[in-house]
Amino acid sequence: MQNSKTPEATPAYSYPQFTEEMRKTYKILVPNMLPVQLGLICRLMKNYGYDMELLHTEGPNIAEQGLRNVHNDTCYPAILVIGQFLSALLSGKYDTHKVALIMFQTGGGCRASNYIYLIRKALKKANLGYIPVISLSLAGIEKHPGFTLGPKMLKNMLYATLYGDLMMSLANQIKPYEITRGDADRLTEKWTNILGGELGMKGHTNYRKIKQNYKKIIDDFAKIKVEHKDTVKVGIVGEIFVKYSPLANNGLEKFLLSEGAEPVVPGLYDFLMYCVYNTLNECVLYKKNTAVYPIYKFIYRILCKKKRDVIEIIKKNGIFEAWTPFEEIVALAPDLISTAVKMGEGWLLTAEMLELGKSGCTNIVCTQPFGCLPNHICGKGMMKPIKEKNPNINIVAIDYASRVNQENRLKLMLFNARRVKEEIKSNEAKSAPKTSKNAVKQA
Repeated sequence: MQNSKTPEATPAYSYPQFTEEMRKTYKILVPNMLPVQLGLICRLMKNYGYDMELLHTEGPNIAEQGLRNVHNDTCYPAILVIGQFLSALLSGKYDTHKVALIMFQTGGGCRASNYIYLIRKALKKANLGYIPVISLSLAGIEKHPGFTLGPKMLKNMLYATLYGDLMMSLANQIKPYEITRGDADRLTEKWTNILGGELGMKGHTNYRKIKQNYKKIIDDFAKIKVEHKDTVKVGIVGEIFVKYSPLANNGLEKFLLSEGAEPVVPGLYDFLMYCVYNTLNECVLYKKNTAVYPIYKFIYRILCKKKRDVIEIIKKNGIFEAWTPFEEIVALAPDLISTAVKMGEGWLLTAEMLELGKSGCTNIVCTQPFGCLPNHICGKGMMKPIKEKNPNINIVAIDYASRVNQENRLKLMLFNARRVKEEIKSNEAKSAPKTSKNAVKQA
């Protein structure tokens, strides 16, 4: 039942809005897509007066809740996001008249534009249609007076993404080898609190301080005590939600770690740059919005430079594997796929697999929601041409629907990866020059 204070859709808008008054008293729930990056962004947003909580709930009940409120032909990520929201709202933990939801939108095809509508439809079905659903979109798809993104806020969210990508990358390079289990996670939590407190504070964001923080983070992770192990590196690519969310991929990174593998996950920052690059491409290919081309070109160059700054600092430390500049990732795509293919993860998905193979991570898991057409084309559909060009690459495509099927296919991939590794070692031992018996006697 709605009370007198319950927000309602205004004549100008077909949805309940998040107002300036709500900003002071409402809690905003965030679906758990990227635990590290979004955890840092939620902490950052507190400095701007937003009470944001990242949901960490897991379990089969979330998918079941989603299926009760969404058509079962809807994509898997949508079912999980809606299920996680409704599970939280119906848990009794939150005052549903003092809570809002937020969802990220790129304005592209498929779920990138339809999620907000699906969430609102599910809320109405659960008699919660009065809850505001905020669309977080740079394209300005919807308006909410109480939630605005200013230039400084966007800049700090960008740095939060780079910080999060860096911590995720370093932690994954440490976890398989750490002597004291949990050291990398504890250090990530420590730096999330430090950085979240610094970002968004009053005054100008000091880029020199940002770069100093990169170095301090890398130095801190380098101090974690590790032991050498012979592990298999496994890259994780695919549809953005299933790729990053432990809820969606059934804890894929933890599973790989339990199997003695090292997860290698491309960062969110590359996806953001992919979106900017696609806008530039539209200007060139379709003569669309040509007036903004110089502006986006300038932004693109700045973004590339900021990533290269992180790469340089990682290389100077000398312990961790550095990232690949985005310009080099773009250059890998055209041999196999046009950069005009931008539905979903588009050409970036193919380019990330090529980049992983080139950097020495030849075992790759391509994660995709069951029946996701864009990812079946740019992911599974590109496996054959990628393997033809790179015979040493071992790719397994996982359609996320059945957990048993997923783990069996992952174990088969790891078995093949270890077998190939042993064959290489055996061949190297056989081809190594042998010391003659006479030489041994003379010695």
